Amino acid sequence: MTERTFRPYDPDQMLLLPPSLKEWLSTDHLVYFVEELIGNLDLDAILSSYGGPARGTVPYDPRMLTAVLIYGYCTGVFSSRNMARKLEEDVAFRVLAANQRPDFRTISDFRKAHLRALSGLFVQVLRLCRAAGLVKLGHVALDGTKIKANASKHKAMSYERMGKEEARLKQEVDALLRQAEELDRQEDAEYGADRRGDELPKELAFREGRLKKIREAKETLEREAKEEAEAQKREREAREKEGRISGPKPKEPAPEPDPKSQKNFTDPESRIMPSPADKKSFVQAYNCQAAVDGKAQVIVAADVTQEANDKKQAVPMMAQVMGNTGAAPKKALLDAGYFSADNIAGVEKSGTEIFMPPRRQKHGEKAEAPGRGRIPACFSVVDRMKRKLRTKRGREAYALRKEIAEPVFGQIKQGRGFRQFLLRGVAKVKGEWTLICTTHNILKLWKSGRFKAVYAGV
Repeated sequence: MTERTFRPYDPDQMLLLPPSLKEWLSTDHLVYFVEELIGNLDLDAILSSYGGPARGTVPYDPRMLTAVLIYGYCTGVFSSRNMARKLEEDVAFRVLAANQRPDFRTISDFRKAHLRALSGLFVQVLRLCRAAGLVKLGHVALDGTKIKANASKHKAMSYERMGKEEARLKQEVDALLRQAEELDRQEDAEYGADRRGDELPKELAFREGRLKKIREAKETLEREAKEEAEAQKREREAREKEGRISGPKPKEPAPEPDPKSQKNFTDPESRIMPSPADKKSFVQAYNCQAAVDGKAQVIVAADVTQEANDKKQAVPMMAQVMGNTGAAPKKALLDAGYFSADNIAGVEKSGTEIFMPPRRQKHGEKAEAPGRGRIPACFSVVDRMKRKLRTKRGREAYALRKEIAEPVFGQIKQGRGFRQFLLRGVAKVKGEWTLICTTHNILKLWKSGRFKAVYAGV
């Protein structure tokens, strides 16, 4: 029988690695694009924080750490521990870091220290996308999605329950203190009065710590309720002066928290919100906003809010679009969650035409027949928008909203697996969301193949 010939196989054979790391991957790999991109971005906000020569360990190059973070977020690797592991096991990460291996703590500390500066890269990357022709500002769709906070909803407590728990824990703390005082008297009588006496029982320390957290959470809820009531009062007074309120005088807003208002002890700035997957369930989350350009699904504005609904986000988000791009979109597409007369007036003030239904259309609900002729001047804002969206032009424009904004959240959540924040607190979460949106745009720029001649415009 003729013996088959196979490729040489020797598990113990030593390898002669290529002399250049560049030979490890194909020339069109994302790693080389990220490396080139970082080399053409302005990183002065990061580099300026490093002083001159000093004693101690020489730090890693900030450009390398920035590239590792950007590439990690582009490829769905968000954890600093996973990035450190990839720097040991993944060829692409090793090529990008020039075979250097910062540990997870170094990566984590770098991200925390320079989160604001990393967020600033969003506008720089957006300028590149505009220079590459990926942003036209013809149609911009605004949408929001709920993303889980780095906290469990089971670590939240309502204002009503806080009052009950505060009273219960205070009783237990008082009882434990009386018990400790009685024990001190007995030991003083038996051993003398020179015992230190500063060792708190574990039960007392636990209860005092929890009581302190509950009191702090209660005070926060009370302060927020008072601020909200004052804001509503000022808004109502302004509307009364402008003659925009008719009928009986509305009820005075209550300065006390709603008994069902909740505060989370792990991330107090996160909120209980309807689950994006199941509207009947709730998650501890943040409401993440993104304004998306219709040309290539590039994100032109991004923000995070603690509000569960989108009502107050339309005007500031469209203002951010103008601030980031220097121009107003021709058409803005928003769903019914943003609808209000003030939002329509605020957005259209900049010359942007808005398409936004007053209410959500139920599944299977038959659309109303389009009206004929000129829209009557006596129509209210609601009726005018309904009439506008019943026209062929209005239906075609608003239909683009789902094609523009919703796929972006799918690419971020499903494609890259970003479903929960790693950082806590609204300021840090905003920075992380901006980093996510920045890397979304980087991927759009890379896949377009139009980046070769745009770096001069950064």
